[in-house]
Amino acid sequence: MTEFRPARLLPVLAGHGGRSAMTCQYRCGNACSHPAPNTTDNPYFGDIAGEVSRRGLLRAGALGALVVGAAGTIGATAGVEAAQAAPLAAPEAARATVPAGSGALTFKPIPPNTLDTVIVPNGYDHSVLLAWGDEVVPGAPAWRADRQSPAAQARQFGFNNDWLVTLPLDRRGRRALLVVNHEYTNENLMFPGFTTLDALTVEQIKIAMAAHGLSVVEVERVGDTGEWRPVDRGARRLNRRITASTRMRFTGPAAGSPLLRTAADPRGLTVRGSLNNCAGGLTPWGTVLSGEENFNQYFVGGDGVPADAKPALARYGIDTVNRYPSGSRKWERADERFDLTRNPNEANRFGWIVELDPYDPDSTPRKHTALGRFKHEGAEIILCKDGRVVAYMGDDERFDYLYKFISDKKMRRGDGPAERAHNMTLLESGTLYVAQFDATSASEIDGSGKLPADGAFNGAGRWIPLTRGNRSLVSGMTIDQVLVHTRLAADKVGATKMDRPEDVAPNPRTGKVYAALTNNTRRGAAGQPAADEVNPRANNKHGHILEITEGGGDNAAETFTWTIPIVCGDPADPSTFFAGYDKTKVSPISCPDNLDFDAHGNLWISTDGNALGSNDGLFAVPVEGPERGHVKQFLTVPPGAEQASAHIAPDNRTAFVSVQHPGEIDGASIDNPASTWPHGDFARPAVITVWRLDGRQIGA
Repeated sequence: MTEFRPARLLPVLAGHGGRSAMTCQYRCGNACSHPAPNTTDNPYFGDIAGEVSRRGLLRAGALGALVVGAAGTIGATAGVEAAQAAPLAAPEAARATVPAGSGALTFKPIPPNTLDTVIVPNGYDHSVLLAWGDEVVPGAPAWRADRQSPAAQARQFGFNNDWLVTLPLDRRGRRALLVVNHEYTNENLMFPGFTTLDALTVEQIKIAMAAHGLSVVEVERVGDTGEWRPVDRGARRLNRRITASTRMRFTGPAAGSPLLRTAADPRGLTVRGSLNNCAGGLTPWGTVLSGEENFNQYFVGGDGVPADAKPALARYGIDTVNRYPSGSRKWERADERFDLTRNPNEANRFGWIVELDPYDPDSTPRKHTALGRFKHEGAEIILCKDGRVVAYMGDDERFDYLYKFISDKKMRRGDGPAERAHNMTLLESGTLYVAQFDATSASEIDGSGKLPADGAFNGAGRWIPLTRGNRSLVSGMTIDQVLVHTRLAADKVGATKMDRPEDVAPNPRTGKVYAALTNNTRRGAAGQPAADEVNPRANNKHGHILEITEGGGDNAAETFTWTIPIVCGDPADPSTFFAGYDKTKVSPISCPDNLDFDAHGNLWISTDGNALGSNDGLFAVPVEGPERGHVKQFLTVPPGAEQASAHIAPDNRTAFVSVQHPGEIDGASIDNPASTWPHGDFARPAVITVWRLDGRQIGA
């Protein structure tokens, strides 16, 4: 058979906003074309708590700001101590060995561009580590566009890689496990001759199902550089693919709930597969967390479910009027569980945080119901002062909420069987909270992005508990109702509507928490919530970064203060803000998505949907000291691509970068691509490594 070759490169055409219509269809089921599922009218915290309480919170938050550095160090040190006891199960420990320095970002920022390649700063290089279809499970066949099969894809690197992280396999920092999410598929860019989703064969649908999930791959350092490559010899027993059909089990208070039971699983304890895995998190005990995000688009038949189930389904973006909603994936043709008329509870079995043990290839992934169900971007972990685990989470939808979870039990140091068994239960029971924000200058917010008279967007807030252990704290809702229908519970307690909260990451050096609010063009529109101080711009095309300082410098606190250090966009736009830094010296940035921290506490920001007309990319910014707010662009990805995620290696010598959906531009197909990255023939999502040619640390 003649090897398939694509036709000529398709001209790059502008999509609507910062994304193409194709991306909107495949990534989130055209969520931006539908009304926001949150139709509640939640009050401001200030209206509830009153001015005196607000001022008290601000004073407490200011005191917390004075001690947060010490408290954050306590939490970080606790994690490091645990890592030193378990060096192969906590890669963040390696950050303690990074040579001290100023942490200043010394690279020259690259300019915005629309080139069909990855651009990195002078003095750096990059290479492709893994691309869609590459071998994961030893013996997988070599990938070819015209020779795909479900069995092959289930052993090959999946499509549209997103969040990624490395975990150590030796004490010298030369071998590691790479764990990668595969968020969604784009059949236009997968199958030669594609016409419509309805015309796909069942075999092709099963290939797409196998291309979802996660990959676990052994990788090794190239010489003594910051470059890495897949291990291509030996048993590689830890290499593994998780797909949309992999068996998983539920844990926590909602496990076994009638809301999770189906004909195939009458006990409500097991589920097949994970869908739309977006961001994630690394636990101090050496497991990874993966967030199930836009799962609604995989289901049809919402019109045929019982009437009492429809409000909850609609709150999660599932169409309960039309049998076949716009953007649906047609998976019911291959597996009837995606037809809600036959399986009305199946959608409730997605939208969770999944925990995977990459060191045990035979382990069963677990969906933790105690962390709530919504469109999880991810879950980032830090230890609070007393050793309990705190997970921060965003619900990636216009006008949805920020959450955190605090475990009931404390983490145990050490990596013996007893300690590890204990730590593997930490996410099964605890307190789930949702955030409510107050403002200091509410009357001055007009939606223009103009700073208030006090020179900052800031305020106080509190974490409202929804559950505690096995108890619901929401009036009129049982524990399993709160955890399965978490959005409805958060609506009832008056949580603050946010501009698409995506990744939420605690700074391991300070304990402060940073959230990426990606964008929300409906903010301030007719009939929609107006701008407020924590979401200060109407028609928020470019998004912003939120910084939270927990009360008393303890991540277990139930009160906090907050500020917005970065309001994204063109620095020449008066509505932008960069922590007071000279805007003539910062890089333009639009649509922050995923976040990571390097060994010096610098924040690295991945973007998705750049609305400034150039390619997405990776940016770095100090969040402390005189350089606070000095955003610098580190790389760009090809046209149509999202710079989905970045992981700065613990030794600070490598940036692992996820380049998702290159060439995903309206009119493109695998036959007529809009990008030929990475190999010059047609577009393939891929993970790359970036390193300094002189072998020194990334960025600094």
